[in-house]
Amino acid sequence: MAYVSIFRRTIGWVMAVTGLSLASFASLASELDPAAVQRGQAAAAICSSCHQQDGSGMNIPGGESWPRLAGLNSDYLIRQVHAFKEGTRQSASMMPFANILNDDQLRDVASYYASLNTPPKTPPAVDPTVLEHGKKLALEGDWSRYIVPCSSCHGPSNQGVGSAFPGLAGQHPGYIAQQLEAWQKGTRSNDPQNLMGAIAKRLNSDDIAAVSAWLATQPAQ
Repeated sequence: MAYVSIFRRTIGWVMAVTGLSLASFASLASELDPAAVQRGQAAAAICSSCHQQDGSGMNIPGGESWPRLAGLNSDYLIRQVHAFKEGTRQSASMMPFANILNDDQLRDVASYYASLNTPPKTPPAVDPTVLEHGKKLALEGDWSRYIVPCSSCHGPSNQGVGSAFPGLAGQHPGYIAQQLEAWQKGTRSNDPQNLMGAIAKRLNSDDIAAVSAWLATQPAQ
């Protein structure tokens, strides 16, 4: 019964979100307001120390990681900053900056980062066995433990779907791991119907390291 419940909740959410967003996903870049993108480039100066002006983010092995923002859905970015303001996401480094931007500035900054191409990067070398385990979790899941594959919500290539499911491919491994741990601890709780919270709690530390590493090796489109 648990299997059926998780499957129905996951598929239900994917259908609801993709039904509204997939049609517009391909044309997202062309729909961005050029004036907003230009304003956002200037306003993003306060974000660049962590996320970089090109939106590539930073990953410090064994330390904090700041996500790649380039190419992510603008509405998703807006929702995440509001989550920091509301307290459903926690980050000591992010909280002060989230409260600096008003809604107009936030829309502009989100438009700017959404307009950027994904910067190329070289993921860290990882044991092939670890990568294979991560690939299985990301694409097939582990139904014996009621772990849904990442691709069931984040898209066939984990490129993201609409404003609810961000692209994971090519994201920094440290950032992915940090977020899975945050859902485990309950310091992040802004996921639809607690889907990520429920899945994260079924992952062990080896699972998190593996799936984070494999997703980081995948190209972001």
